[in-house]
Amino acid sequence: MTLLGKAVGYANHIETLGGGAGIGSTLAGTRKPSLRGGICHIKDRPLTSANLIPSLEPKMRELLERHRERTAKVDWAYHEFLPLKELRANPDFLPKLSPTVYLAVETALFTEVNLPWFTSGLTQIFKGSLAPMQEFIHDWTSEEDQHGLLLETYLLLGDNGDHRERSRLRKQIVRVGWEPHIEDHFQAIAYTAMQELATQVFYLRVAHFCQDEDPLLARALRRLARDEVLHMAFYRDAVKAHLEVEPDYVEPLVKIMLEFAMPGAGMKDYATRSAILARQGVYGPDHYFNLVVDKLWKEWDVPALMPKAETARAAQRKIISQHEKLGRIAARYAVRAAPGTREKDAARIALQQQEDMLSVAED
Repeated sequence: MTLLGKAVGYANHIETLGGGAGIGSTLAGTRKPSLRGGICHIKDRPLTSANLIPSLEPKMRELLERHRERTAKVDWAYHEFLPLKELRANPDFLPKLSPTVYLAVETALFTEVNLPWFTSGLTQIFKGSLAPMQEFIHDWTSEEDQHGLLLETYLLLGDNGDHRERSRLRKQIVRVGWEPHIEDHFQAIAYTAMQELATQVFYLRVAHFCQDEDPLLARALRRLARDEVLHMAFYRDAVKAHLEVEPDYVEPLVKIMLEFAMPGAGMKDYATRSAILARQGVYGPDHYFNLVVDKLWKEWDVPALMPKAETARAAQRKIISQHEKLGRIAARYAVRAAPGTREKDAARIALQQQEDMLSVAED
């Protein structure tokens, strides 16, 4: 199913719950990945086509070293974002979260807890590929490890939600695992670029939504978003470097952009969670399109690519047409969802993204 097809299905689902029409879902696309007995399984056919280009290994090494320099300057530990001193003085220091904020944080947590499967899947995909790429997966795993710990601990310390039920769902999600629908190395870096940016935007949206309700939670979510922007920058620039050398890679890029679904899409009631958060204005189709899809579209300058293969040119024409349609759908959703406010929200998040990128570049 194309992303445009998903737009129609998502619009119908939103209407059922009393919302508007749109595209995407809580963290992005809505296609539920197929799962086989809880085992992370790569496509049956071997990775053969758009693999990482050997001549770009120095560039990949440069991106890896840039990432390490930036993370070293902003190193953090998750306990620094927990109000431990305040809780010792007052066990009721943390506020009870509203149902919408709790749902958003729990949904993010249920995505983060699948880190072991993400690492396993990406390690298998990139096995035998360029050394900097394999090294980055290890760095990325060590940095992502704190995210689930911070979110879970914050919910526990604030006594938010049903801890027993959350634990049950968490085990269920980890038991099921994650299967990447990825056919080659280039699709993998394109997918992860979109996934990291979508996660960053989601965290920034939730932080904005809960700022008055729980400023400390908002601060913690912004810290997680900053990690995501560092990871996204590595993948984004790796994709860009490959497109510059081989513009025919637009063909696998199109496949990823049209079929994108967040790794958390396999969790129970994911579509319902997505619809509720969109309806409440936390993260909707317009945010996904304007702050994720369109942002990377411009970064990679997809319309200006000059592929040689006819199949690649056909794919490029298809994505240009779909992009325009999705832009119109997202604009209509923004107007229907909250006239006069969504544009301001999008502009503010875009500014926060720019500030994050500038800060990590200067660090």
